[in-house]
Parts: sequence; structure tokens; C-alpha cells
Amino acid sequence: MQTFINSISGEVARAFEAAGFDADYGKVTVSNRPDLCEFQCNGAMAAKKKYGKNPREIADAVAEKLADSEVIASVEVAGPGFLNLKVKETYLKQYLAAMAFGERLAMDRAEKPKTIIIDYGGPNVAKPLHVGHLRSAIIGESLKRIGRFVGHKVIGDVHLGDWGLQMGLIITELHERQPDLVYFDEGYEGEYPAEAPFTISELEEIYPTANRKSKEDEDYRNAALQATKELQAGRRGYHAIWQHIINISVTDLKKNYKKLDVEFDLWKSESDAQPYIPAMIEKMKADGVAVLDQGALIVDVKKESDAKEVPPCILLKSDGASLYATTDLATIVERMKLFAPDKILYVVDKRQEMHFLQVFRTAAKAGLVTPETELQFLGFGTMNGKDGKPFKTRSGGVMRLEELINDINGEMLKKIVENKGYQDSDAEETARIVGLSAIKYGDLSNQATKDYVFDIDRFTSFEGNTGPYILYTIVRIKSILERFRKEGGDVDACALAEAVSESEKNLAILTAGFSAAVASAWAETAPHKLCGYIYELSNALNHFYHETKILSEEDSRQKQSWIALLDLVRKVLETTISLLGFSAPERM
Repeated sequence: MQTFINSISGEVARAFEAAGFDADYGKVTVSNRPDLCEFQCNGAMAAKKKYGKNPREIADAVAEKLADSEVIASVEVAGPGFLNLKVKETYLKQYLAAMAFGERLAMDRAEKPKTIIIDYGGPNVAKPLHVGHLRSAIIGESLKRIGRFVGHKVIGDVHLGDWGLQMGLIITELHERQPDLVYFDEGYEGEYPAEAPFTISELEEIYPTANRKSKEDEDYRNAALQATKELQAGRRGYHAIWQHIINISVTDLKKNYKKLDVEFDLWKSESDAQPYIPAMIEKMKADGVAVLDQGALIVDVKKESDAKEVPPCILLKSDGASLYATTDLATIVERMKLFAPDKILYVVDKRQEMHFLQVFRTAAKAGLVTPETELQFLGFGTMNGKDGKPFKTRSGGVMRLEELINDINGEMLKKIVENKGYQDSDAEETARIVGLSAIKYGDLSNQATKDYVFDIDRFTSFEGNTGPYILYTIVRIKSILERFRKEGGDVDACALAEAVSESEKNLAILTAGFSAAVASAWAETAPHKLCGYIYELSNALNHFYHETKILSEEDSRQKQSWIALLDLVRKVLETTISLLGFSAPERM
């Protein structure tokens, strides 16, 4: 079923055509003057030049053709030729009924489904997740869910950082601490221990210690560089240590991502792309795409149309070492071979925009992707504290993600207990569910590309544009439906009737806008549009609730119509928050 606004546009387009004008002028938008009308069309002004007629004359002709419409209740020509429109109650009721009983709220699936890989997450192994990993995980997860709902095959890849200098640093520090470990005996030919010689806590202490030493001691750094080189060359003992690091880190990462309700289909990493590098480099050389420049192997990716300088993409340094760009290009080769995606979307810090511009241009120039393959960079802004600087702990350090989640959950538990006056057995679980909504909605309600202030007090509030407010609205609806059931009512048997008040019709029209909101959020890779939609819908629901005595209504048919509408609003809100990556409790 087409979106509600498109169905209205179709009706107006037919009227334009019937009046002798191009149907394309019939596009309808939501009215910016809801006190005057529900929808508007400005096509008459746009048609003025082509047809050489006064816009009001065009609008009058179109309005006449809409007189007997089964969709449009009233049409008024205003100003220089605006068409102000109101929708028929009968048509609105039919549309909502189709949503209520249709699969996926009657939203059409994509006509041409695509295979899309979303690269999000991007943590380095051997390091704990911190708040800097939050936005990629939250935005990427939401886009994955939205894309699947729209009908595409969407594959989420965490893309771990596991092949750089940090591996050599850990190996070097471990060698200093435990030089007698069998991993450092080059003559050893047996099986290596199944148990790692360190815990996740020890591993998370080893890396920063090694990193600090490498900045203070040149010999130590050279040893780490050599260890990295030997690992990448296939030294057995070092590879065994590396495998321990991966196993322990991935287990811990999965535990922490689970707390965010974030899942990946692929746990691929930089190391997975390494086997593709040699052949990729040789082909680029043979094709003349990659050339030597002062000993380094580069690809010139600048274009005459560039407004700013775009440096060459460096594939290999003069010492033969590869870089992030090399690995990212090899990862594209791997993805094209394994999945043949129509699109690869990277959800990464916006400060990496130049890096991905170079990678994308190199991939296209070298033929690593087909001309039809879309490579898209969605760069997100910084999550800042109230001081406008990157979010830190109270002591000024980088906050671990686990710590942030615990702080939010603690704040939510405190508010829930204060509101209810006691702590029941479900309070902690409810606090976790509501806390996750506070974190995710607080992030997603901001445009991804912009910086934003992470304000715990505001994000955990039950009032205003927050996750807890959305959940409170859902729980309010659930409470009404449950009371209706306890009075002997059957929610599933309730049928929609025509709206009897302005607030009810406004709520109904907003509910009908669900599929358009989802389609827009996906087309523009903009989850914040879904947040804006459900905030407006929640406000409309609460306005309707406060002026309507739903359960005390004596007219059973009217009461059942309102219950049916509330149940549909619940479905829309719960479906949408699921697309955003969180859920609602049964009560709060």
C-alpha cells in the first residue's frame, strides 16, 4: 500500500491531469498552516510558466475536478493559487484499517531489494568500548533495522581493528613480563595452550602501558614494530597470542554490545582483508593506477572539480608497510567477492571524511567495485558534555561505555522508584529498558552529522523530546487497553469509526504517516526523522487522551473506535522504537 501522503498526491495529480495540466504538478505536502488545512499543493504556481495562465485560474480548474473526490473532503484556493486540502474521514478510516490489519502496518517492501553492507562499530581489540564507540553502534544498528524493514538485505559488519601496531605493543609488553612463555620460543613446534596467558582486565591494562612506553622509549617502540612485522609475516607464536587476544576481546565486546541491543552479522576484521592485499596491489601496479612517488606507492585521486585539495591515497609506505587505506580497499575487495553488495555504507566519525573520499575514489579508479556499486560515507558528529567538549568522566578521562550505561540505568532506577514511591521486583529491569531508550533516543534524535550535548538529566526526563517520554506514552496506551480488557472488552474486535474531534483526526492523520516517515528516514539515512515523527505522534496521542474520556464513554461503538485507534498508535510506536533499536516495558 502506498504511503498516505502519496495516495493524496495521486488524487490531486489526477485532478491536474483531468483539468488539462501535467500530473507532476499534483505533489502534496503536509500543511504548514494546520489551522487552515491538513495538506497543501503549490503546483498551480509552478505550472504558471509552462501554461501561461494565472495560478488561481489553474487552481480553480483543479479544485473543480476534486469536487467529487472520494479522498479529498474539501479544497480551498487561497492566496495566489495555493490548494488547501482536507481529507475525507471515510478514506482516512479505510487507510488506517488497512494498516491495522495489514502485515508490517501495510508498508510496501522495496520493489528492487538491494544487498547492503553497513560498516559500523569499528572497535579495536584489546581495548574496552568507550563513549566514542557509541554513535557508530547506535546509528548503524538503527539503519540496519530500518533497511531490513524497508525490504533490503542488510548485513551489519563490526569491522574490528586487529592488525596494527597495538598487536605488536601487546606482544612486546607480554614478552617483557613473561619472557618464558612458550609463544616466544621460535623453536617450539607443539600445540599452544588453549588458555590465554591473560584475562580481559589484564589485557586492557597491558595495552595502555605498552602504548605509553613506546612513546617514551624508542627501543621499545622499535621492538613493537618488529613484533608487528613478524606477526604479519606469520610467526606461529605471535599468531597464537594474537588469536588469544581476538577470542577474549570479541567475547567481551559481544557482552557490551548486547547491553546496547546491538548485533552484527559479521565479526570481520582488518586481518581478514590481508590475504587480498598482494593481488590487489599487483593489479593496481599493472593497470598503472598505482605509481611510485618518493618510494611510496600511491594513487592520484584528485579531480579538477575539487573545491579543496585531495591528497593522493597512499597504499604502501616507502618501507613497504601498508596503511588503513590499504586495508579498507582490501576489505572492499573481500566484500565484493563474498557478497557482491549493491551498496556499502560506512557509519564513521565525520573526521574521517577525507580518508574515505580517497578510498572510494581509489576503489572506483582501480575497478574494485562495479560502476553501479554505491559507496556511501555517513560521518557522525561528536558526543559532547555540557561544557561543549568531548564527553569525559568526572575525573576528565575517557568514559567506558559500560560505565555510561550503568550511570544511566542508576539514574532511571532512582526516578522510577521516586515516581512509584517504592521499588518492586521489576524496577531494575524497567530501569534498564528505559535507560537504553534514554541513551539511544538521546543520540538518534539529533541529526547524525552534527555534534550534540549528552545531557543525562535531560535524556532521562519523562517530559519533553526524550526516550522515556515516548515509552511513557506507549505504557499509557497499554494501561488503557488493559483496563478495557479487564472490563470485558475485546481489543482485537474493535473497529475504527470516523473521527469526531479535531484532536482525534490529527492523531489519525499522523498515525497514517508511518510508512512515509520510515521511507524518508531510510532514503536520507536519517534516523532522527523517525524520532521527530514519534515525538509528534506521542504529543498528539497525549493531547487526545487529555481531552477525551475514553473508558467512561457510554457509546460502546465510539469507545471501541477510540480503543482501535489507540491500539494502532501503540503498534506504530512500538514498531518505530524497534527500528530505532529499543523497546518498551509493560509498565513504568
